[in-house]
Amino acid sequence: MATPLADRIRPSVLEDVVGQKHIIGEGQFLSNIIQSGHIPNLIFYGPSGVGKTTVARIIAASTNKRLHKLNGTNASISDIKDIVKEIDTMFGYNGILLYLDEIQYLNKKQQQSLLEYIENGQITLIASTTENPYFYIYNAILSRCTVVEFKPVEPNEVEKALVRSLDILGEEYGCKFVPEDGVLSHIARGCGGDVRKSLNTIELCCLSLGSSENTRIISMDLARKLTQKSSMKYDRDGDEHYDILSAFQKSIRGSDPDAGLHYLARLLEAGDLISPCRRLLVIASEDIGLAYPQAVSIVKSCVDSAMQLGLPEARLPLAQAVLLLATAPKSNSVIMSIDAAMNDIRAGNTGEIPEHLKDSHYGGAAKMGRGIEYQYAHLFPNHYVKQQYLPNGIKDHVYYQYGDNKNEQTAKKYWDNIKQD
Repeated sequence: MATPLADRIRPSVLEDVVGQKHIIGEGQFLSNIIQSGHIPNLIFYGPSGVGKTTVARIIAASTNKRLHKLNGTNASISDIKDIVKEIDTMFGYNGILLYLDEIQYLNKKQQQSLLEYIENGQITLIASTTENPYFYIYNAILSRCTVVEFKPVEPNEVEKALVRSLDILGEEYGCKFVPEDGVLSHIARGCGGDVRKSLNTIELCCLSLGSSENTRIISMDLARKLTQKSSMKYDRDGDEHYDILSAFQKSIRGSDPDAGLHYLARLLEAGDLISPCRRLLVIASEDIGLAYPQAVSIVKSCVDSAMQLGLPEARLPLAQAVLLLATAPKSNSVIMSIDAAMNDIRAGNTGEIPEHLKDSHYGGAAKMGRGIEYQYAHLFPNHYVKQQYLPNGIKDHVYYQYGDNKNEQTAKKYWDNIKQD
């Protein structure tokens, strides 16, 4: 099997790594530790194809430690034990560096088996993961490592890798590959920051061309065909899923209909219909709430329509819901008030229900003092009578603060007038 292009052109020095300027380059963290020769335990966190493995290999090559590589998808306790056995041998004299790819797939017991040796410095760990390490990696391991975040590579940086790849491919095929104007930028933009994916695409383009010409033109039409299903990074169980949903809600909360539509489109294009439906219902109460009480009913109708229609037509009622919520007046009084009440309960601030509010419909209730002195609000002017409703221990607690929107301020003015009489 041919070695993937990404491996054939993999950089051997940090200077050739594309992207990651926040951690690589003069004065940056990873460059500094290589220059110092003191490599701490590291966890590289970021999406696929952004240089985690490449940088780990470069760091490993800069040391004189014995290098071992494991992949969390198939590594076992026995594999780890075999590495540990080398610690007191001539092979481990200068220490051992373990590169552990996809560490999130190791269970807690497997991760714990490394702990002692990481702690005493006999093994230096460089691990990589596409999942949030704070969710998937054992805390004791995490506390002994420095987490380094790798970010999606910007298109202009991806283009640098594509230019280099065409030189390599030209040498391998004995010809010159010439992309039409805009081809490389199109591929770079379509890979979602994944350099490996962009390299796979450019290699497919080259393989798709005829084999007789010395100069072979990569057309925009060909590039579009090979990137039409191009990869928006999306894993329904991964960080990107929650990042998109977070950006989706925050954009609507921030009254930006364009951003709301953008993130909705990303979710729908990935085939995810359920998540945006659920999140829109949450937004209607959490971020709009009493500023526009009808929003939740309208959004529910939009969501029901979307579920009945299915994709692709579901995009229409969901877009309607996004635009409605993004342009509606906002209030967070619902979530703030219920969470204040929930916090009281969780803190044990419950108290005894006042006797006059307790159930009194059964025989003997009056003898127990239940329901006595309860005042039925509908018998009083404006259907209001002042009496204690909260338990004694928290009778003065206030959970609900009126929002500063027209609807809630109208209600506040109404009740202020009634309650002061």
